[in-house]
Amino acid sequence: MCELLGMSANVPTDICFSFSGLMVRGGQTAPHKDGFGVTFYEGKGSRTFKDALPSCESEIAKLIQSYPIKSVCVISHIRQANRGRVSLENTHPFSREMWGQNWTFAHNGQLKGVKKLTTDHFQPVGTTDSEHAFCWLMSQIKAKYPNKPPQDRKTLFRLVAKLAPTLHEMGVANFFLADGRYLFAHCSNNLHWLTRRAPFGVASLSDVEMTVDFQQETTPNDIVTVIATKPLTTNEDWYKMAPQEYQLFDLGEPIKL
Repeated sequence: MCELLGMSANVPTDICFSFSGLMVRGGQTAPHKDGFGVTFYEGKGSRTFKDALPSCESEIAKLIQSYPIKSVCVISHIRQANRGRVSLENTHPFSREMWGQNWTFAHNGQLKGVKKLTTDHFQPVGTTDSEHAFCWLMSQIKAKYPNKPPQDRKTLFRLVAKLAPTLHEMGVANFFLADGRYLFAHCSNNLHWLTRRAPFGVASLSDVEMTVDFQQETTPNDIVTVIATKPLTTNEDWYKMAPQEYQLFDLGEPIKL
């Protein structure tokens, strides 16, 4: 299976610490060696970095680990291929434009029969079940709101929550969907999250000998939520999501739908 990493924050924040723990799982401490990708949002824009190489070997991953790109919304993924060959077009995250916004999706799991779902004009570029699921979700959202999104984004993500069981019934559908501010997380079988806020403490990665004192790196007003397939640190309390549980995050805060 693949692994996911997401971040939602109320101020632009880098993900170097968490990504350092994730990247070694891409072929070094875990078998997810079939490529990696990460998307950072900056205002209305976004930057996506991908490589079909294992993240533990990728020079691009080393850049992300050391270069503190700051963002309020980040989605990252390391791949263990099961549907679709190892290639750049099959590497997550996937992105599409809708209503003049960049939408980003990453998925962990296998979805049997997903390609029977219609995708309308959101056509997959690669051959993964994950990208097809993304295109189907986008087409369903667009069909409901053809011209513009609802004023209350919670209304839109309630629709996503209603659509998610269709994917869950096809297999494992742990996924992220983000529009640059909001990050929606759906759990089929394995997803965890934690929120860091004042008073900040020290965190230690589980896969790498690395420790950060977040009190030295933050202000008392910062709020940062990290979502991952498996907990990345050994000394923090991660919340384990239940099967078919979902959660929306807005600028670091978990929001009820």
